[in-house]
Amino acid sequence: MVTLTLLEAQQKKPLQQWSFDDATFIRVGRATDNHVVLTDSLVSRQHLELKKISSANGDSWQLISKGTNGTFVNGALVTQCMLPENCVVQLAKGGPFLKIEFNLAGTSTTKPEINSPASKTLVPKSGAVPASICTHENNPAGNLFCIHCGEPLIVQQTIRNYKVLRTLGQGGMGTTFLAWDSAGEITGLPQVLVLKQMNADMAKIAKAQELFEREAVTLKSLSHPGIPKYYDFFLEKGKKYLAMELIHGQDLEKLVYIKGPVTPRQAIDWMIQTCDILSYLHSKQPPLIHRDIKPANLMMRNANNSIAVLDFGAVKEIGTAPGTRIGAEGYCAPEQERGQPLTQSDLYAIGPTLIFLLSGENPFKFYRQRGGSYRFDVGVIPTISSGLKEVIDRVTQPLPKDRYQTAGELSNALAKVNS
Repeated sequence: MVTLTLLEAQQKKPLQQWSFDDATFIRVGRATDNHVVLTDSLVSRQHLELKKISSANGDSWQLISKGTNGTFVNGALVTQCMLPENCVVQLAKGGPFLKIEFNLAGTSTTKPEINSPASKTLVPKSGAVPASICTHENNPAGNLFCIHCGEPLIVQQTIRNYKVLRTLGQGGMGTTFLAWDSAGEITGLPQVLVLKQMNADMAKIAKAQELFEREAVTLKSLSHPGIPKYYDFFLEKGKKYLAMELIHGQDLEKLVYIKGPVTPRQAIDWMIQTCDILSYLHSKQPPLIHRDIKPANLMMRNANNSIAVLDFGAVKEIGTAPGTRIGAEGYCAPEQERGQPLTQSDLYAIGPTLIFLLSGENPFKFYRQRGGSYRFDVGVIPTISSGLKEVIDRVTQPLPKDRYQTAGELSNALAKVNS
């Protein structure tokens, strides 16, 4: 059942109600042929449509706005979106409010009668508007949470106790969401976090499952300010999920693409911080190799400009059998290409990462044959000094034995260039 309740504009008291059993399509507008007719001058003749979307995970409802004056879901302007379980929709700024409630198959919703004592909600002592009656009006564009009641403006879906607020990205392995742990199940306090969902097609591949689970196991065993904290790992409706700390910032790849190459001093400072994180990983027993150091996996925190290393799905322990070739083109050491990574393979990736940060170009562009092997030719990049060129040359030597042997050694060499 879907219930639409027209609310009085000021105190949000119920004025009129429409209920639909087994509906799959509901039209709302000013014209008389709509399922819900609202005779307000700001409402368009065909203002919005609600469509029922059925999937293996259950039913949900999609809103499609056709109103010339806009449609707002929980205060956010939308043209098309999946509706939260219970929400308030405003048809145009200054227009009427509709509270939309669902009682979908497989769920049970108990709704108090209008004006019954049980339906009254007390205002918290803080003075915030109760979420049950807040319409989320006048929220700044881009806000995730209502400035009046503190609740999320739009919840795409709920997975266990996590409310999905936004999709951050989607790759071959999985989809990453921004989620809200409103109950404070993880740390005892409500917080925003990252929720990674393994893609359904990847779940059929044994190696993909292994890598996804490995990231969870690895993060759970680590404790370093430059590594996201592990929160949770669970199976829900046949899908695997990993919950972890949200790093507030921007990855170095996006940062350079948006703002352009950075200064040598800044690039070197970031790589010294990366070396510190790698030193921690390499000091574990047995040592851990990240295997995917690249600008997209290095996040700069907005708060203090510090670096965090992301994506631990490719981590491998030293001493385990040679495995699948993992690594980004241009950043991957020769021995890692052969499926035989070493700790020095992580150090190798620092070289091309510096090239990208200082040139804004894919480091593979500078990879050329020199003598009997292929090397990075950075002489054409004006911001790379002779001292930094020597460091890049050494850390990207074809043979691991000819490189810096530890992250600490590489860090010291970079510090001398920056001094």
